[in-house]
Amino acid sequence: RRTMIQKYDAIADLLTSRDQEGRNPQNEQALVRLIAEAWHTDEIRQTRPSPQDEARWGFAVVESSLWHALPEFLHELDNARLDRGLQPLPIDAAPLRFATWMGGDRDGNPNVTATVTREVLTLGRWMAADLFIRDVEALQASLSMRRCNAELSAVVGEANEPYRELLKQVRERLLRTREWAAGQMPGAEREVDSLYLESDELFAPLSLCYRSLVDCGMTAIANGPLLDTLRRVRAFGVHLVRLDVRQDADRHTQVLDELTRYLNIYRDGASFGDWPEPERQRFLLAELESRRPLFPSDWPVSAEGAEVLDTCRIIARGNGAGIAQYVISMATSPSDVLAVILLLRECGLGRNMPVVPLFETLADLEGAAESIDALLSIPWYRDYVSDYQQVMIGYSDSAKDAGQFAAAWAQYQAQERLVAVAAKHRVRLVLFHGRGGAIG
Repeated sequence: RRTMIQKYDAIADLLTSRDQEGRNPQNEQALVRLIAEAWHTDEIRQTRPSPQDEARWGFAVVESSLWHALPEFLHELDNARLDRGLQPLPIDAAPLRFATWMGGDRDGNPNVTATVTREVLTLGRWMAADLFIRDVEALQASLSMRRCNAELSAVVGEANEPYRELLKQVRERLLRTREWAAGQMPGAEREVDSLYLESDELFAPLSLCYRSLVDCGMTAIANGPLLDTLRRVRAFGVHLVRLDVRQDADRHTQVLDELTRYLNIYRDGASFGDWPEPERQRFLLAELESRRPLFPSDWPVSAEGAEVLDTCRIIARGNGAGIAQYVISMATSPSDVLAVILLLRECGLGRNMPVVPLFETLADLEGAAESIDALLSIPWYRDYVSDYQQVMIGYSDSAKDAGQFAAAWAQYQAQERLVAVAAKHRVRLVLFHGRGGAIG
């Protein structure tokens, strides 16, 4: 529970103070009180949490822990590199990034809907704006210097305190972004310059301040809290954490089966759900290469199908901003991946989002390399992914299916074969390990 996390954090701070400064009556009394508060508080909620509640708890961990830990770790990494004669990391480097299932995993939680996903994405934007406002206000207080380079001067004019002038503009835009995310400025996203909808938009003015400080001989100032904020922008972005969306492969098949039946598209008397794999691929590739819309405006799609399409429209809104990838549970064949790409495109997504097949059961793991080999052998798809392919390896379902020992061996063999397939097609393979719960 968030309230317990806050109490434990406060206890930890008091214990740290005691170690560094010794005991004093005021801190000792506060420590006794906090321990009593924690002791008399229920550790477990009495009501079932909603997916939005889970997201709020996850964002609270970012706020109370990761937000501070990330720049501290990167400073340690810079120092380690310097000790070995290497340069510090570039200011735009992001060796650590964060993503979450909370609010996106409709396969793992039936309460996750398109509405939930939209609300969690908006909540993440609100929290990110709120945290960056605090950072920028602290920078406004500290960056009181007068000297700046010509690049910054061209933006702020003859301001007496140029850094504060630029940061004032950044803060105002962050405030508008937070208001919009809170629902108090509907439609404001249409005003491109009024909100921070992309991380690069926030990074640009902050990096301008950094370059100016370095150019004017104030590198020590540049590498302080300003660098910390720049690194937070790269790691967390304006969405705080990116969202993984996950759905079962059968749900996509159901939508396309409904569509082909409505449009009277049959092969040997069968609709999409009963087509063999080669026929599914031919249909999907033909539609992906077609310029005409596939969905009729008056299509009476079922409630289950509408939910899938609503999720795709939420992803497409903002061109997939804030979405890390789309994961397909129980993927078995190339058509499972092509189907998702088609649905996303028909719903308006304009970028090539990573679509990640998840191989879970023993049979799926054994066939994973063959499936990815067939997928990468499709010229259209090879062009879509360029030189990057991500695959998720399932642990809990494979262990339930085959037992932990047999599943572990199947996972190992699947990864070996996938590496060989990636080398054959000259793509960079990223393995996403689904190690959750007791199995992990």
